Amino acid sequence: MRQTWRWFGPKDLVSIDDMRQAGVEGVVSALHHVATGAVWTPEEIALRQSQIGTMTDGVPSGLAWDVVESLPVSEDIKKQQGNWREHIANWKTSMRHLREAGLEVICYNFMPVLDWTRTDLSWRRPTGATCMRFDFADFAAFDIHILKRPGAAEDFPEAIVEEAARRFADMSDARRTELAGNVVFGLPGAAEAFTLEDVRRHLAEYDSIREDKLRGHLVDFLSEVTPLAEELGMRLCCHPDDPPFPLLGLPRIMSTEEDYAKVMQAVDLRANGITLCTGSLGARADNDAPGMMRRMGDRVHFLHLRNVSLDDPSQPRGSFFEDEHLAGQTDMVEMIAAVLDEERRRKAEGRADWQIPMRPDHGQDILDDLNRKAQPGYPAIGRLKGLAELRGIMTALDHPRVTGVQA
Repeated sequence: MRQTWRWFGPKDLVSIDDMRQAGVEGVVSALHHVATGAVWTPEEIALRQSQIGTMTDGVPSGLAWDVVESLPVSEDIKKQQGNWREHIANWKTSMRHLREAGLEVICYNFMPVLDWTRTDLSWRRPTGATCMRFDFADFAAFDIHILKRPGAAEDFPEAIVEEAARRFADMSDARRTELAGNVVFGLPGAAEAFTLEDVRRHLAEYDSIREDKLRGHLVDFLSEVTPLAEELGMRLCCHPDDPPFPLLGLPRIMSTEEDYAKVMQAVDLRANGITLCTGSLGARADNDAPGMMRRMGDRVHFLHLRNVSLDDPSQPRGSFFEDEHLAGQTDMVEMIAAVLDEERRRKAEGRADWQIPMRPDHGQDILDDLNRKAQPGYPAIGRLKGLAELRGIMTALDHPRVTGVQA
């Protein structure tokens, strides 16, 4: 497994120097300042590569841009309206420019309107650490009483609707504002920042788009870009919905192994692949990330390793928080064992892509992270702790004493 680290660019409060000291082997980044739907130019790509390759004092970092996360898919493409054909053409042009610069892996998602959703960005744990949390009742309070989406109450169990009303009544104006901001925060570092009116407008445009139609739009998009990726020697990998269940009355089409199987079969090229995120998938108790790795590993091109703990695993959707990397819903030892088995299989086949890039996804804010205030979910020390734990499992499981294979 190739150990990588996400970096949001020069404004990121976790620096190239920090990640170099963490001992990572590569960097995951994107041109967040470029408007969604626009072309990524060779000049902007080269600048980001130069920034990654240089430490604060000007010394070469020895790091390179390994994975693109994300080359965003516009709402126009998802809805097949407006400038969607132009945006697909621009996406393909950006792919060519990225490949010319030496990049091979592009992560993207097909979540409508919001890229991820949380109700708390710094929820305090008993240890004093903070983490991100999705609270189902708080989200219902936002949906029903702040966003005031028509018919929202019908999408929640009666007990949650009642609890949401109680919580909203008890919320201060400041907490209501904070909750709304947290829910629409979207992807950290993204060029867009949605207002409530923006969200309402986008939701209205999805009134006629249900799961099958949205999946059809994804297949149409992939039918355009995947053959080019295959020709260029690139790998595309779709990130799962986060959380992996319906919100705001919107369709969700990449939430389960069955969802992925449908899309992989519809565009059956190896370049059409999976970003296997144990945190996003783990927010549903019926998802089996290690099993998915064993069954669909041939199409896994990128790994996000993090963990969540569910308040009530018996419920198909509900509250969760981002736990420590070795705690929570996913058995990380079993997960890494499955990845290493897949890598050995690929290496035996002679595949050039036998080593799968991974990053320690998210992390709790601990120690100096609490003062640094980096991107929510992306602290320096919390991710370093997670990486160290994951690295320990990788090293142990790959040791000759465990594998029985002498170097």
